[in-house]
Amino acid sequence: MAVTVKFFANFREAAGVESALVEAADVYSLLKALVAKFGERLSKLLFEGEKLRETACIIVNGKSINLSEGLRTKLKDGDVVAIFPPVSGG
Repeated sequence: MAVTVKFFANFREAAGVESALVEAADVYSLLKALVAKFGERLSKLLFEGEKLRETACIIVNGKSINLSEGLRTKLKDGDVVAIFPPVSGG
């Protein structure tokens, strides 16, 4: 199933593209596929060991994976995944 991934801020810089089309069944396999495709720089931004860094926000169709099944959140054809750093404002 094809999933569109949109990169923002430092994740976009690490990937070198604004978006990518990737085949994956869940968020964890999607992130591993992205690391295989875009390399170590992206890996360091996403993971600390095998754990997702707190500085990586993952949104699937507008909903945080933290409100779903985390890294095991299932994906389906046509989903849009956004990856960005934490955002704060004032």
